[in-house]
This record gives sequence, structure tokens and C-alpha cells, in this order.
Amino acid sequence: MSASDKIRVFQVATGNLGTEMIGRIRNHPDLELVGLHCYSPDKIGRDAGEIVGIEPVGVTATGTVEEIIAARPDVLTFHGVFPDEDLYVRVLEAGIDIVTTADWITGYHRDANHPHPSGRKVSEVIQAACERGGSTFYGTGMNPGLCQILGIVHTADVADIENITVTESVDVSCHHSVDTWKAVGYGRPIDDPSIPDSLYKYTAVFADSVYLMADAFGLELDEVKFSYELGACTKDVDLGWYFMPKGSLGANYLKYQGMVDGVPRVETHLEWQMTPHTDPAWDIQSCYITQVTGDPNIYSKHMIFPRKGFDLSKPENFASIGMTVTGLPALNSIRSVVAARPGIITSADLPLRSFAGRFAL
Repeated sequence: MSASDKIRVFQVATGNLGTEMIGRIRNHPDLELVGLHCYSPDKIGRDAGEIVGIEPVGVTATGTVEEIIAARPDVLTFHGVFPDEDLYVRVLEAGIDIVTTADWITGYHRDANHPHPSGRKVSEVIQAACERGGSTFYGTGMNPGLCQILGIVHTADVADIENITVTESVDVSCHHSVDTWKAVGYGRPIDDPSIPDSLYKYTAVFADSVYLMADAFGLELDEVKFSYELGACTKDVDLGWYFMPKGSLGANYLKYQGMVDGVPRVETHLEWQMTPHTDPAWDIQSCYITQVTGDPNIYSKHMIFPRKGFDLSKPENFASIGMTVTGLPALNSIRSVVAARPGIITSADLPLRSFAGRFAL
């Protein structure tokens, strides 16, 4: 494949993220949308553009894996909320690469928290499918994903690193994924004993993000430690798409800390609020923060603003910014992923150009 050839992309799912990505793929100079796989029967047979609320794009939604394989795409982009490992295996075995934003960096947390029905480790199942098909599997996003890459590159001019911490400090109420927040535990009574386990099970991919950073530093971790603080709603909160009663989980501060000899060295923190009306409440910065302790010390904020003239009066437009920064690290990596070796890869395996956007010329 030459650098000028467009890469044939088959997308899976048109939830919040997938809806945004249909238009982004259409306008991406590297990519050509050749198919759309939907799980909802009412979407199958309709034009992808119509489904996501833009003009028709000439791609009709299908609903079977056989139709994905028959289209012979170069890569499948998966934007479902949770992984579909059966689909992954069949597509990878067919020699089609996968780039996913669904909960995957190294496979560590999938192996630990989501056992495969076969009894094998999920990462082994995916790796074996890649080997059979000569295909590549890559998971990324904003966080985990680009957030950790930003953290790594901020240490390029630091000697004698003592600690690196990347923090996502965001109001998550614009992420309208009911399934996600139910799984995590938002809206349950703050003293519900199931909340800590739910938080860990559905955020443990951030342990993978710590291992990704540690790998880049050549640092062998003894363990990744999980800790949490919970914020209880101080009143009933009705967001229109999600309801949280007074006294229920409405915010959290989570830490995933990579430990060496009892000392935290590499960390990912999650400072999330669904509402500011919680006790305790945190000072949400609406950005991604890198802090490096070393020689010298580094403090950096990755702040995201809408393009000029963007209408923020509509909540769905505001939410689309979050979807854009989650999906674009996946789309911009595709050319490098297609060129990469077979198997499960991480951002540490890709060249710098994998993290570059594209100019509008």
C-alpha cells in the first residue's frame, strides 16, 4: 500500500463515539468508509449518514460478521462501549486489522477481570487470532491512550525521574453513555458495598495505562495499586438522560499507582464528576494534567477548546468534542497500525507519526 492509497475502513457501532466518527472518517484524507456494522436491528439497511444525522454517505449498515469479512476492509474500527471479543477473533482471523477505543491497551485488565468462556486468557485468544490471520490489534483513545503518550513525552527533558502522574480532571456529564455509568456505579447509594468492585472492574484498563507508561520507561513494577474516594450527591440530580438520587455516587477520585519497593512511581488518576453537587467535591480542571517530579519538575495541562465559531449552546455539540478527542487518536493511528507487525500492539510499538493529526489543505 502506498502512502497515497486510502485505507478501507469498516466501522462498528454508532453510539455517541461512533456517531461522531462517521463524519470524521468521511473527511479524513487517509481513510475511506466502506462499511458500518450495527447491533440495533432498526439501523440495519439504512445509510450510515442518515443514522448519524448527516447527509447520506453511500454506505449501508449491515449486521453480520460475514458481511464485514466479505467487504475486505483493511481495518475495522470498533467504537462499542464494551469489547466484542467474538467479533474481534473472527475479523482478525480473516486478516483484517482492528483499532478499538473499547477498553483495551495491553490485555492485562481483560485477563484479570473478564475471563474468556474458553478458560484461556483473553489476551492469548486475541493474540492467537492475530497470528492466524497475520493481523494487528491496537487499542487507544484519549484516556487511556493519548493521555499517557503526553505523559511519556513530557519526560523527554527530565533526568532522574522520581514520579510521573497523569490526571484526567473532567466533568463526565457530557458523556451520555447510560450503560457505562450504570456499570461503574453512578446513581447507586454511596454506601452500596458493590461500588468499589464495580469501579475497579470497569476502570481497570487504567492499570493497563500505568503498565504502558512503565514499559516506556523500562521500569519493572511490583504491582499497580488501586484506591478511591467517592463523592455523594447532596441533592437529587436529573441530567435528563441520567438520574442520581441524593446520597448516590456522583463523583470520584481514583488512583492507579505503579509501585516499586512500596513507592508510587507511575500513576494515572481519574478526577470525575457527573455533577458539582457532591460531598466531597473536587476542583475539576476540565483538562489532562501531567506532573513529573525529577530534575527538572514538569507541570503541563492539555486543554481542549472548540474550533472557532462552534455552537456550544447545544449539549450534544459540547459532548461531540469529547467524542472527537477520544476517536481521533484511533483514526490518526490507522496508517501506522496497518503497517505494523501482526499481534497485539500498544502505543509503545508505533512510530511518532502515529500520534500526528492531519492538515486540512
